[in-house]
Amino acid sequence: MLNNITTMASSLRQHLPFYTPSEQDNDIAPYYQNHVAAITGAGSGMGRELALHLAKMGCHVALSDINVEQLARTKEMLVGYDVKVTMTVLDVSDNDAMQAWADSVMRDHGKVNFIFNNAGVAFSSTIEGASIEELEWVMDINFWGVVYGTKAFLPLIKNSVKQSSEVTSDNQDDQPRQFKEHGHVINISSLFGLTAQPSYSAYNASKFAVRGFTESLRQELNIQNCGVSATCIHPGGIKTNIANSARGNDSTSTVGMPTGDKAIRSFNKLLKFDASEAAWIILHAAATNQQRCLIGNDAKMVDAIQRVFPSHYSEVINDITQLSRKLKPRRNNKRSDKTSTAP
Repeated sequence: MLNNITTMASSLRQHLPFYTPSEQDNDIAPYYQNHVAAITGAGSGMGRELALHLAKMGCHVALSDINVEQLARTKEMLVGYDVKVTMTVLDVSDNDAMQAWADSVMRDHGKVNFIFNNAGVAFSSTIEGASIEELEWVMDINFWGVVYGTKAFLPLIKNSVKQSSEVTSDNQDDQPRQFKEHGHVINISSLFGLTAQPSYSAYNASKFAVRGFTESLRQELNIQNCGVSATCIHPGGIKTNIANSARGNDSTSTVGMPTGDKAIRSFNKLLKFDASEAAWIILHAAATNQQRCLIGNDAKMVDAIQRVFPSHYSEVINDITQLSRKLKPRRNNKRSDKTSTAP
């Protein structure tokens, strides 16, 4: 009961604006030390930063990414840490390749405790303007990649944790058992897994699907009491390469959205939160067994609006956006006045 209350309090605190757990708040290193973590999309962004933080805490890492050059760069950055690092070039939308990677992680590391299903892509288009192939491309990576990763690694994680169990009673048949090691499935959804946005229907669908999949998984694991849990991550705008690698088409102009290079620049302006800090928040959320983790004030604000206005959040968000655009020139003018009058 007390553990549930503590978990709930920690979860509520993360919704507060401007609250960000830091390395000084909680020493989570013991949760990861001498464990093994598998990370998809480890070639850049949050995946790379997750690997760096984990290595610093003494956690062995199995890295995967579809980009071999970026993946090799991440591995180079881990040289000098007293952990085992392996890397595999992987297309997460290939179920057979995912299964093969999971098997190789077990062969190379002897166990696996965490899977970070982090790889993802972005795509902008109206529903009418998107081809079936484009919609499938997004879902195959963002949703099925998470499903494949979870399905491949979950049995291995559960078995690794089970092997570390110790009997806490004199009677060998008594329960419960305690586990010396931890196990966790961490799936990356998005701010767009909380609310829908125009021109991002496929991305929204994939991230909403990840959310439902992960929340159902967590409930099943809690019932099983197997020492393994799951957390769904909802980042806002994180400074990564996702905007530069995103796909899209000109159909977004029909709903007043930018296209081409302008769309990429507009997307990048929304990516303000530091990827290293985001990775730390993710690791903190898993170590403290949070069900849902919001990253950035944008995610927290949108989540709050959706809760208060579940049927009208789009109108409220649009009004706030319009007001912000009107106030921006005034703020810029005030800064200019201060600069011009400064001695």
